[in-house]
Amino acid sequence: MTTLPGSTAAETLRLPEHWIDAPIEHVELEPLEFHRDQRGWLAELFRQDELPPRCWPAMAYVSQTQPGVARGPHQHACQTDLFVFLGPGEFEIVLWDARPRAASWGHRMRLRLGASQPARLLVPPGVVHGYRNVGSEPGWVLNFPNQLYRGWGRREAVDELRWEQLRPEAFPWD
Repeated sequence: MTTLPGSTAAETLRLPEHWIDAPIEHVELEPLEFHRDQRGWLAELFRQDELPPRCWPAMAYVSQTQPGVARGPHQHACQTDLFVFLGPGEFEIVLWDARPRAASWGHRMRLRLGASQPARLLVPPGVVHGYRNVGSEPGWVLNFPNQLYRGWGRREAVDELRWEQLRPEAFPWD
């Protein structure tokens, strides 16, 4: 099982008695700005000069999620995710801080992003995250993580702790 650096497995899987709906340290939400003209629109997804070097993308992927389907929750020990919820589709995103020594441990954030509110979402290591498509059409999510999936040449262990497998009752969708 993946644990957070400097933490025990028990600390990594610990849950608060009550969630605190509040911002989570180092999670960044940035609405996308659309530049429109007669041809259509353009939106910058990220700029290297606006990201800390530790968050610079190492790869990119896009996923499609069917209506009613959830992905996650999971967290990474080392990887930072840089998600873009652009649409089509509408997503409910839930995050909580599972970093035992973080000032925002036990904080939860609930967001609704996608076609109605396109945004970029930076999720640091140790923050549990999951999303589900709450819209009526398939939705796309882009991700620009700062690490390669399974490392260089896909020879390393996957950097994730899958809460939906270890503690399925834990995820606070409602």
